[in-house]
Amino acid sequence: MIPAVEDRLKASILAVGGLSGGGRPEVQDINYVGRVKVPTLMLNGRYDLDSAYETSAKPLFDLLGTPKEDKLQILYETDHYIPINEVIKETLAWLDKYLGPVNKQDRAR
Repeated sequence: MIPAVEDRLKASILAVGGLSGGGRPEVQDINYVGRVKVPTLMLNGRYDLDSAYETSAKPLFDLLGTPKEDKLQILYETDHYIPINEVIKETLAWLDKYLGPVNKQDRAR
């Protein structure tokens, strides 16, 4: 929901994200996903029981309002828990691509 309504974001990363059901219309993610326009990376496990790929993760990715060239979904042969080294590697690469790499002066602070 936040990437759909927060103008300050320049990129987003959804780890094990997917559509959820229930609740009042004003909090249902299906009503926000098309408004997400920022570059978005999704990291999902193929065998996730919480955010099932076919019924939750893939539909969310497909419905994102982000242009196709600025969204990427990476599917891992795992469940809900993606290896942390993969999360870190892909997150840093995505942020470097859309926000620019951190320079040495910034790291020294």
